[in-house]
Amino acid sequence: MKLHHLGKLATLRRSLELLSSFKYEQPRPDIFYGLLASDTSKLISALSHDVVGHGLSGARVLDVGGGPGYFATAFSDLGADYIFVEPDVGEMSAAGIDVRGSVRGSGLDLPFLDSTFDFVYSSNVAEHISDPWAMGSEMLRVTKPGGITILSYTIWLGPFGGHETGLWEHYIGGEFARDRYTRTHGHPPKNVFGESLFDVSCADGLRWGKSVPGATLVAAFPRYHPKWAWWLTRIPVLREFAVCNLVLVLRKD
Repeated sequence: MKLHHLGKLATLRRSLELLSSFKYEQPRPDIFYGLLASDTSKLISALSHDVVGHGLSGARVLDVGGGPGYFATAFSDLGADYIFVEPDVGEMSAAGIDVRGSVRGSGLDLPFLDSTFDFVYSSNVAEHISDPWAMGSEMLRVTKPGGITILSYTIWLGPFGGHETGLWEHYIGGEFARDRYTRTHGHPPKNVFGESLFDVSCADGLRWGKSVPGATLVAAFPRYHPKWAWWLTRIPVLREFAVCNLVLVLRKD
């Protein structure tokens, strides 16, 4: 499938802006998540135009793992009926943002009926649960026939796979990165390997997307890369180190 609208969005300038924002994730989450929310809404709007032929106006959108709610305004500005589900009450209130349509629940057992939403997406959540593909299947369950499920996650062997534990430490091992961070900072990292951070590969996601029943994988691309670098997703081994974040786009049958 040719992704014309998404291709126009995926520029080198966008990639550099997103990359520069990562340093603000913990000290200034308003900067990091504000930019990420804007980018995510534009990304899904572009995918909507490319896959179903129209934008998000009037569409029901479910965000699985919406966190503190920075994304609500970005999606509402595009005319979407936005709802997010988040298991952590502390995370939901961390930014002091009151979001209508916020629901407490698990991505592994979504508290919604089958075929409820036009778009169901999850951003940077799959690497934080032990069975991400069970969550992906649950996302498909609540997606309407003909609707779109988008699962975007951080690749373990990419430079950001270890999250705040460092750029190289996780290559030695998740336990090493976790313990080194704890010794250096005097407390465990927010994302603890084996508990809230897991080794999720690019190959596993592509395998799941191509074989999951009841849906068709219509696109797979590296989220933060410009369009001319999307070919990296097709190269085994190299993609594990170079993709950083994989986006799987599925259309429900």
